[in-house]
Amino acid sequence: MPEYLQFDQYGNLISNFFVIYGMKLLSAVLTLAIGLWAVDRMNKLIYALMVKKDVDISLRPFLKNLLGITLRILLLVLVIAQLGVEMTSFIAVLGSAGLAIGLALQGSLSNFAGGVLILTIKPFRVGDFIEAQGQAGTVNMINIFNTVIKTGNNQVIYIPNGPLANSVVVNYSVEPTRRMELKLAISPRNNVAEVKQMLWEIINYDERILLEPAPFMGVTEFTEYSLTITLRLWAKKEEFWPLNWEMNERIKIAFEEHDVKMPAPLQKHEVVSAQ
Repeated sequence: MPEYLQFDQYGNLISNFFVIYGMKLLSAVLTLAIGLWAVDRMNKLIYALMVKKDVDISLRPFLKNLLGITLRILLLVLVIAQLGVEMTSFIAVLGSAGLAIGLALQGSLSNFAGGVLILTIKPFRVGDFIEAQGQAGTVNMINIFNTVIKTGNNQVIYIPNGPLANSVVVNYSVEPTRRMELKLAISPRNNVAEVKQMLWEIINYDERILLEPAPFMGVTEFTEYSLTITLRLWAKKEEFWPLNWEMNERIKIAFEEHDVKMPAPLQKHEVVSAQ
């Protein structure tokens, strides 16, 4: 066969290929581009709607991410269908790939399930101060796979949802009040009644200390070297830490003004004999 006829044959094959599949490819690319823009736009609109409807702030980022992933998967299926791929075969391949990916990403699936569990049971919400997994901070965001907390010194910590959902979580923000406990060690040579009277004056001075539950004061430890007076005071959770710091400072100043004696440090031979 002459070379020009072979060239014409190959040229016809190539042109036929572009005629048959070129429009499908162009349509698929346009669908993908427009679809990604529409998914992003829809995500923003739905998030704005959640804000307007006052949906729980803990749920918003989780639902936004979940919706975005779902819509992108549906868009991918639509694009592949436009390329002419048989959906039965594609779904079979997708199922096999999904099984393999699921086995490879067991940890991520565990974190996803943990996120769903956290948002269902709600042991904490965005804005709560919690202690979990050896970390303490304010919950900033609950994502699909992790929870973001900010510490007091503004460090950002990402805790996987799987271990977090199955661990002990201390939530300091659930109850409206908190109890502080101050243990004051003084020398047994002090007049206990006078020291307690002075402490009651400090307590009664501050209106942030709640009357119900009533404040407690008592001698909780007593040895020949030291005496411990314990104060248990209740306050609103938002006033807990300022009150705690101020109480320590006031008591220290009052002890100095009234010459309250501190426990004498044990000498080495006294420590050995005490043991």
